[in-house]
Amino acid sequence: MLTKRIIACLDIKDGRTVKGVNFENIRDAGDPVELGAFYAKEGIDELVFLDITATIEKRKTWTTLVNRIAHHINIPFTVGGGIKTVEDVSELLQNGADKISVNTAAFRNPKLVEALAREFGSQCVVLAIDAKQEADGEWYVYLNGGRLKTETTCFDWARKAVDSGAGEILLTSMNHDGTKLGFALDITRKLSESLPVPVIASGGGGKMEHFVEVFTEGKADAALAASIFHFREIAIPDLKRYLLEYSIPVRI
Repeated sequence: MLTKRIIACLDIKDGRTVKGVNFENIRDAGDPVELGAFYAKEGIDELVFLDITATIEKRKTWTTLVNRIAHHINIPFTVGGGIKTVEDVSELLQNGADKISVNTAAFRNPKLVEALAREFGSQCVVLAIDAKQEADGEWYVYLNGGRLKTETTCFDWARKAVDSGAGEILLTSMNHDGTKLGFALDITRKLSESLPVPVIASGGGGKMEHFVEVFTEGKADAALAASIFHFREIAIPDLKRYLLEYSIPVRI
């Protein structure tokens, strides 16, 4: 049985790790290189670094910081934010990133996913989806860091992107983000059961029980969290031991 992965997400703004609630009320959470090294030592399985204002500010992701991160950690890490071309990805991979995450640019240009998968392999391409459940009960895709709603459903976009070559889905529930009230189990389960690629659940992790729920009820392949790790509310070794007690396979 494949082990379930625990992933820490570091949202980067102006070179610092930040965290908000429902994509707003941003506060500082520390130096990304130091945090990344700490998590690697603690036994986190992977890291995700997202430049949360790159798309809005129409600039590329920070290769210098990626290079520094690569020299301080020994676990896989994904980088996202402002990626628009094959050349952007090539530069990030050359500086040490293991995978890249695309969001708004891929939605605006679906051929980007296809081009990246062809050039670097599907295993390198993570499709990040910021989704919000609206009054009609449907989950819609949001762009530009959650600022712009589309009329496309989360499931339809995820399926299209996977058909184009995306090797993994990073699903963030905007409704649950930063609330610490639990993950979005229904939409996570729908994607996990319907798509042939791993699904990472993001948004809402607040207690160790929530991770059990997202792996059992949500059928997620990985669970991602930020503030509970950044502010030492849950220790990675404690979480993994807790998951093992519920017969959820994790790497110790």
